[in-house]
Amino acid sequence: MTDLTKYKENKKTQFLASEYERLEKQEREAHTAAGGDEALLSLAEEEIRELGMQKEALIKQMEGILAEEEIEDAFPNEIILEVRAGAGGEEASLFASKLIDMYRKFAERQGWTTNIVSESKSDLGGYKEVVLAIRGKDVYLKLRFETGVHRVQRVPTTEKSGRIHTSTASVVILPIRKRVKVDINPADIEMEFSRSGGAGGQNVNKVETAVRLIHRPTGIDARSQSERSQAQNRERAMAVLTAKLEAAHEEEESKKYAANRKEQIGTGDRSEKIRTYNMLQDRVTDHRIKESWHNVAVILDGHIDEILEALTRRGSAERGVSS
Repeated sequence: MTDLTKYKENKKTQFLASEYERLEKQEREAHTAAGGDEALLSLAEEEIRELGMQKEALIKQMEGILAEEEIEDAFPNEIILEVRAGAGGEEASLFASKLIDMYRKFAERQGWTTNIVSESKSDLGGYKEVVLAIRGKDVYLKLRFETGVHRVQRVPTTEKSGRIHTSTASVVILPIRKRVKVDINPADIEMEFSRSGGAGGQNVNKVETAVRLIHRPTGIDARSQSERSQAQNRERAMAVLTAKLEAAHEEEESKKYAANRKEQIGTGDRSEKIRTYNMLQDRVTDHRIKESWHNVAVILDGHIDEILEALTRRGSAERGVSS
């Protein structure tokens, strides 16, 4: 008998597994009913052959469903995108704002939905830090190589001597997976509440709806201020915290087995400089694959398709898979 345990445990295949069991029961009944009668045995063999084909089709269908889930778990359709200003003061904050606009415009063109989870603005309207939730088909598959330090070289409008400034912002892509791989003890979570800032109606600044969660053992934290209720913000913050803890765990594991890593496009480390946006030369260069593209204004307007496709091709080639 076929072991149906994994199919019974999965909600998407439970019904098909019960159908498989029903067919097995029919097979047994067909054998029993035939007894020693040759004519009945001939009919039973035909029925059993047909039942066997139906069982085989069910197994293929269930395996297909599980395979799809594996792919979805590896490349989920929801991510957290975090952009944080780095070196360069206010210029870095303005650059962080440009980056988040770039990703939001790209997401809009893909038909994805975006939602600001939390934000901290600078005096000139840039972002010190912003966390964006993005949901849509292939979102992690397409944006997974964006983690790292992005650098801009330009002459700010406030610079009278024409001196070139270099500013940085870090980008982190965190997949939101349905199957959580890390164990989180609720007792290790510290919770803080505060008033939400920004748009959202009169309720925003009067009630402490914003939630910050801190994982005491690691010091990793997550904040959500965009939802209307404290409970919703707590749920969103927990999803972000879980994603951060999973990413930290995966980073530790990848360091242990660095020599055996299949994918060598960067380390996935937020401290790695991955790309430079040179405004004076109108050029964007990705340092990991040593490729450049022109027309920075168009790229910052969300047209990053060519860059992402080049990274995907290189990643696929290094895994020995056709892109």
